[in-house]
Amino acid sequence: QVVLVESGGGLVQPGGSLRLSCATSGIMFRIYTLAWYRQAPGKERELVARITSAGNTNYNDSVKGRFTISRDNAKNTLYLQMNGLKPEDTAVYYCNCESNWGQGTQVTVSS
Repeated sequence: QVVLVESGGGLVQPGGSLRLSCATSGIMFRIYTLAWYRQAPGKERELVARITSAGNTNYNDSVKGRFTISRDNAKNTLYLQMNGLKPEDTAVYYCNCESNWGQGTQVTVSS
């Protein structure tokens, strides 16, 4: 059974930072492309960042230069370092691997 569990969300002021984690089990973590998505209220879910098994990354234009996706294959864990957070980054953030999704973690950016 594939399980993805996100953590690290919370309330942060504009300009602040958060680090999201996605702990996984039930998959051969190291061979998959993994991704972070987000969904804001009333909006469609959108790709935030993706990382391949080789470590190649791509980002949504709105987060380039502020967010960094990374993976630790030894820990079967995916990360998203988010710096320079803006109110428009407020959303539920989801970890994704193939057709598998986590339950999401809320990120709220507000003063």
